[in-house]
Amino acid sequence: MNIQRWIARREPNWQRLGALLRQVETKGLKSLPAAEIRELASLYRSVTADLARARTQQVGNTLIQSLQSLTTRSYTQIYQGSRRQEWQAVVEFYRWGLPSAIRQTFPYIATAIGMFLLGALVAWWYAWQDPTFMSLIVPENLITKVRDEHKLWMGSIVGIEPLASSGITINNIAVSFGAVAGGITAGAYTTY
Repeated sequence: MNIQRWIARREPNWQRLGALLRQVETKGLKSLPAAEIRELASLYRSVTADLARARTQQVGNTLIQSLQSLTTRSYTQIYQGSRRQEWQAVVEFYRWGLPSAIRQTFPYIATAIGMFLLGALVAWWYAWQDPTFMSLIVPENLITKVRDEHKLWMGSIVGIEPLASSGITINNIAVSFGAVAGGITAGAYTTY
């Protein structure tokens, strides 16, 4: 392999990658159009192969260090830089996106909170005023177990965990179907 000819042929790619990296390092990856981002990725792969060839052919430490620097800078901008941008996107969402979504859906959120608080207030009021109200929403055997025997429902599953886990799973699936039905009925089932 003629080293000088190889260097002369590959050097424009290295210079172009260096120019793209300077722009990305100063202005960020978003400053590049889509075509230049693809070009950056392609040049990164190309320079990585050139670095491997340079090490194999032992072309000299200066060139190897230069290609290693380009490769490292490229990797940092392509892979590490995107992580920084992901965190920036999360921060931007909580700073601007979430408040905007809350403002747009505030009437629905307020209605849901109001219904929840009204239901909690009614349940609390009737639980104190009418002892039989509790039996309308909680099974009698569970009330007896907690009130009279001072046992929690979790104690009843000791020793029969597989059977209990099946029962809990069935209950969770039923609740999920109820939530879907509540959405399908435009909230009428949920309100009920």
